[in-house]
Amino acid sequence: MADVNIIENAGDAQIAQWLETKLGAALDAREGPVTITVPGGSTPFPIIAKLLEADLDWSRLVVWPGDDRIVPEDHEASNTGKLRALFEPAGAEVVTLTIMEQVPHFDLAWLGMGADGHIASLFPNTDPKLDEERRIIRLTPDPLPPEAPFDRISLTLPALLDSEEIAFVIRGDDKRAVFEDAVGGKSDLPVARLLSGAKQPVTCFT
Repeated sequence: MADVNIIENAGDAQIAQWLETKLGAALDAREGPVTITVPGGSTPFPIIAKLLEADLDWSRLVVWPGDDRIVPEDHEASNTGKLRALFEPAGAEVVTLTIMEQVPHFDLAWLGMGADGHIASLFPNTDPKLDEERRIIRLTPDPLPPEAPFDRISLTLPALLDSEEIAFVIRGDDKRAVFEDAVGGKSDLPVARLLSGAKQPVTCFT
């Protein structure tokens, strides 16, 4: 089970500063690309906007969406399209999950979580496995979220766990309770399965 550090009442600027420190250390530690996964939904984008104010070598950053809706990138529901609009003007590369086969080892896996305990697009009905052989899968949430009723493509638990560090940003008391149950091994939701397999540091901002 992961050793989870929970940072309470963290604002967007504080989280962006933490991410800047982590990315800066990875960039300084070696030459070549630094690779991260980034969640979708509404929470990450204000944080990313603040992060991009940092003086980092963005040309060495490779950004993987943790998941996406299977829609064109110019669709309002596309995580990839939104990430491109933010990161590419700074010089970073944003990959397209639907055309990638080889998933790298990530310097940081940044995740969100739904109130039902899903992470990326690994919803409870998809029964994600720690020993899943694939690194990327297509799937259909059930029930389909009414705000985004689309099939999905997602990194799997082993892909997300193939990372130096994991970070969550979780807002709201309902999600906090679900996360704390997962940390305590009191559920078998996707987030709990991920945490049960995590050997790296895990930081959760609330």
